[in-house]
Amino acid sequence: MTMTSNNNGGGGDCIQNLGDTSLTKVFIGGLTWETSKKTMREDFQKYDEILEVVIISDKLTSRSKGYGFITFKDTDSVKKACEDATLMINDRHANYNLAALGARHPRSSSIAVAAANNPPSTW
Repeated sequence: MTMTSNNNGGGGDCIQNLGDTSLTKVFIGGLTWETSKKTMREDFQKYDEILEVVIISDKLTSRSKGYGFITFKDTDSVKKACEDATLMINDRHANYNLAALGARHPRSSSIAVAAANNPPSTW
């Protein structure tokens, strides 16, 4: 079970129980320093309902480390997002895949889609 602080731009922080996110959380890498949670939400909401958007920041400078996570409501949304090899965020190609798989370079959506469709029995 994952407990998280979620600020989706609609007010203050709230604690939300997201449950098991191993098949609904997407890692997004290659973000610019200027990329905001709002921008990520706008770019990915076309795939369906988003529960959480997180951009990882440096604790000292508060500057983006260039990656983040999006948690979708369901696995179909993850599949749609990972199949789209054309998505650009702030005019930059982002790499993204199922977060449970970890970061990988270069981006290959077929691995993430296969994992979303056929999760290992250990998940």
